[in-house]
Amino acid sequence: MIGGLLGGLVGGGTAVIVTELIKRVLAIASSQGMWGVILWPLCGLTIAVAILHAYSHGKALQTIAPEPVQPPRRRWGLNWRDPRDVIRADLTADVLATAGEEERFPWRLAPIRAVAIVATVGSGAPMGTESPAAHIGVASAVAVTDRGGWSRRIVRPAGVSGGAAGVSALVGIPLVGTAFMLELARRRRIPLSAERVVAALIGGFVGWAINAAFDLDLIRLSVPQVAPGDLLIALKTALVAGATAGTITSLTGAAIYRARGWHANPTFRLVTGGLAVAAASIAIATIATPSAAIGPGAATAAWAETTDAGALVLLAVALLRAVATTAAVAAGGCGGVFVPFLAIGDVAGRTFAPAFDVPSNLAGAAGAAGGIAGGYRLPITAAMLVLGVGGPYSARLTCLATVAVATIAGVGAALALDRLTSRSRSITAAKS
Repeated sequence: MIGGLLGGLVGGGTAVIVTELIKRVLAIASSQGMWGVILWPLCGLTIAVAILHAYSHGKALQTIAPEPVQPPRRRWGLNWRDPRDVIRADLTADVLATAGEEERFPWRLAPIRAVAIVATVGSGAPMGTESPAAHIGVASAVAVTDRGGWSRRIVRPAGVSGGAAGVSALVGIPLVGTAFMLELARRRRIPLSAERVVAALIGGFVGWAINAAFDLDLIRLSVPQVAPGDLLIALKTALVAGATAGTITSLTGAAIYRARGWHANPTFRLVTGGLAVAAASIAIATIATPSAAIGPGAATAAWAETTDAGALVLLAVALLRAVATTAAVAAGGCGGVFVPFLAIGDVAGRTFAPAFDVPSNLAGAAGAAGGIAGGYRLPITAAMLVLGVGGPYSARLTCLATVAVATIAGVGAALALDRLTSRSRSITAAKS
């Protein structure tokens, strides 16, 4: 209990401070017009890469977390804990790698990474804030409690609570942080012990209390305002938005995993990834609006909510946002992909809504949740998000059904890609 309270207060408070700083810097970057959309993210990525490489010979660099031991995969089955997991390629990787052993969390690297996070996300690069909130929440909680003696006994619950508080303080929904930390730990088959569950619950509610006490507005969430007119519309929404958002974000996650594991000269990576970010941003600014091209994706979702653009334009924006985030990771940016997946899912969910007579607002909210379920592979967290944002009861049920469809679509897309790449490697090996 003590560890949970202490970790929640420290983790949630620290995550809020860093996120508020990011938000203020991003507001400046977003007001710079077209040239700002192009140049600010490039400058931020350059600063982040320089800082991470300069510190202790690159020790603070984001790398792919070590692959967990995997049981043999059935011939036609996809292991849900597949090692090629986007979570292992963003800032959540350390939270995943030390789940159940939070005392091993590399908290001494957190300050230098926090500077790189502010440089990356604050400059408008297409990376997110929720994974940094979890990372910083766990790091600060472990740093305070990892002092030897009796405090060592509360390191683990403090770390769990700190991560949950960081996420919940950002989102403003208590059970999202709780589910995020517990579901993440299940990737490593960490048991849901009473200690972990209580710590995650305490952290989630402490983070929510911090958000409510200071009336924070740190992240834009898609709230369904329009209820489905009947069961048929609800089913069409779940199938169309879930399949589209789940497939696109799942394939984006696979691309991000490959981008993070790209072994190339750091300067070449920065230049190549930076140019790709700039190209994607220019394209988005041209076919949508400059504000939609900068930041984690909140402005993109806001644009999609008010535009009357056709399906091809919406699909192009969703895919370009996916390319931009992948390129930012390839360049060496420091941040998360949870929030970008919300935006990509939102826009993707709306893409084919008019063709099936589905309300755009409902499709966007459902698609956002589907992006987390299909791309980030956190369906329980996505469900808690749906239940927490509110909206008509039937709309929330529709979004929950979308989460289920997106989960299946995401796994299916990953399985298809896995089979395709395996076959390609076999053909290449046979020719050689």
